[in-house]
Amino acid sequence: MTRLRWVLKQLSERLWVRAALFALLGIASALASIVAAPLVPEDVSAKIGADAVDKVLGILASSMLTVAIFSLSTMVSAYGAAASSATPRATYLLQADTGAQNALATFIGAFLFSLAGIIALSTGLYGSSGRLLLFLVTLLVVAVVVATFVGWIDALSRLGRMNETIDRVAAAAAEALDDYAVSRTMGAQPGRAPPAGARAITADRTGYLQHVDIAALAQLCEDGGEIDVARIPGAFVGRGETLAYASAFDEERAEDIRDAFIIGDRRSFRQDPRFGLIVLSEIASRALSPAVNDPGTAIDVLASLARLLTRPVPEDVPKPVASVHVPMLVPHSLLEDCIVPIARDGAAMIEVALRLQRTLATIATNPRFAEAARDLAADSRERALATLPHEIDRQRLRAATAASSP
Repeated sequence: MTRLRWVLKQLSERLWVRAALFALLGIASALASIVAAPLVPEDVSAKIGADAVDKVLGILASSMLTVAIFSLSTMVSAYGAAASSATPRATYLLQADTGAQNALATFIGAFLFSLAGIIALSTGLYGSSGRLLLFLVTLLVVAVVVATFVGWIDALSRLGRMNETIDRVAAAAAEALDDYAVSRTMGAQPGRAPPAGARAITADRTGYLQHVDIAALAQLCEDGGEIDVARIPGAFVGRGETLAYASAFDEERAEDIRDAFIIGDRRSFRQDPRFGLIVLSEIASRALSPAVNDPGTAIDVLASLARLLTRPVPEDVPKPVASVHVPMLVPHSLLEDCIVPIARDGAAMIEVALRLQRTLATIATNPRFAEAARDLAADSRERALATLPHEIDRQRLRAATAASSP
């Protein structure tokens, strides 16, 4: 994904952007009837009175403002529920939900459409032909609002629920893992030791590396030179720390290389498969805390991890770019990030310990994670055996691991 597409994608997930676009569309729709009025024959438009339009617009304006405020308060409550019951890192995915954004933006757009129509009618800008067009557009807006509201009711019943939050995090992790499955080096060549004399490209701010535009780096190398990326998305970098090494690049082109790295205040799910898995493990760890004591949620998370880490590799594998080198994401590190916290916090629960062993046995069927899964299965087993309070539970765990071992 290029830097421009990444920035546009980030903007599209902001609630205010979508709401502003729908609001402008609503106002433009109301005013367009004035411009298009000469196209309607007078004998047709005379059959529609201004009172009919006024009443419908008045009802629409009052109801849409109420619905928009109710929807916004419900969304805020859902974000708070997700942050307290799951993890604060998951609220970003709820805020970026296009369904919720479209619903709220539709209600705001319909409110401003009706408000603009009422104001224009009161000033006499509409003739009889304009009133007819406004009435027809109003009927269309009402139909859109009704369809949106029906879908919004279904979405509200799931918004902020634990299962819905887990599914959203898993979907975000799956997108990043698919890219990782295609290439553990983001479509570039595997990392190497940078050549002697290579210029260090340093970060100009402190934060998390969110995005690396591999396509832009490859384009910079077309005129000669090579780039060795030193940090991958998800890494925390300080101002002045090295992002990449450039060979045969002058100072001006080195600045272009720095522009291909986006650093933000928080980690991003895109291009960072570890982050999605870490957030899932945070949900499980919170569920396993003594204050919550919900092993069922941890087991649901383990099922999601098993599905994510056994996904088939996509068939279409693009040819890696020749002049850009990226460090390879180590499977053991990827798996350790999401398994160790659950193994630690669920070691005293036999149901979690048993499910964890089954999950790792399933993940081990993926050749890429087989060795790491076996190592972590042994580690998790030892943690549980040292923590389980009853001998009968320890015997069950030994029997289960003996049956699953080759």
